[in-house]
Amino acid sequence: MSQELPVRHLRVASSRRITPRMVRVTFTGDGLAGAALSGPDRQVKLYFPRPGQERPVLPRPDGDVMRWYEAYNAIPEDERPWMRSFTVRGHDPARGTLDIDFVVHGDSGPATRWARHVRPGAVLGMFGPSDLFAVPFDLAGPDHVVLLGDESALPAIGTLLEALPDDTAATAVVEVADAAEEQPLPEPERVTLHWVHREVVPHGQRLVERVRAADLPTERVAVWIGGEAGTVRTLRRHLVGDRGIGKAVIDFTGYWRRALTQDDAPTSEDMADARELLARARADGGAWQG
Repeated sequence: MSQELPVRHLRVASSRRITPRMVRVTFTGDGLAGAALSGPDRQVKLYFPRPGQERPVLPRPDGDVMRWYEAYNAIPEDERPWMRSFTVRGHDPARGTLDIDFVVHGDSGPATRWARHVRPGAVLGMFGPSDLFAVPFDLAGPDHVVLLGDESALPAIGTLLEALPDDTAATAVVEVADAAEEQPLPEPERVTLHWVHREVVPHGQRLVERVRAADLPTERVAVWIGGEAGTVRTLRRHLVGDRGIGKAVIDFTGYWRRALTQDDAPTSEDMADARELLARARADGGAWQG
């Protein structure tokens, strides 16, 4: 039986810099009072209009996710919206608003360009949140949660820390460009938060070094990793191969790829990651991973 697809248009209500390289955009739109939008690690696909478009051109949702994506891919390339993956940072059902954070670094891509110059009234498309393509990280089982990532992972890490059960401890290690990029995160007594400053070294190097040197639990633990895809793979190999943490308790997301965008073809490593995530989703009862 088909279900209504969570496809909607969002309108910008406001935007503000929360750090020099992070912009928080607040959206309004139909259906934003729904409880399904709330919770930790809720991932969405955003659709950015092409030049000359006031709003992105999107297919009408007919209840079948595969047909919808086929229709999306059939839109002529010069009209098809750019698609990028994001995590919901905040949801206010009473006000009917949604917050999404954008890392801005020059004008290197459509999402960055859009966020740097966005004004109230601008319109985006959104698919999700939906367990059809992204199952949220489960905080209920472990005694200790380890959260690892760069600035692109901060929205998810923030929501995970906010939802942390009272009797669960957490260690978070986050790499950002410099001290100015640190932002307020929930940090109760049971949470240990380490900020790592990249400064001038290659992206991800400081994060890997800090994790390798860290005293991390290996029993009754669950690990969440997000950020640049190559760094995520390096951290997974270290945790599994050097520390003996089982693959099944490590949740991972490669948000972006060095020198590649989501418009570029997936690499063999990307495909291997996708197959592993798809197998997990099927084992957990999920329907599909996008």
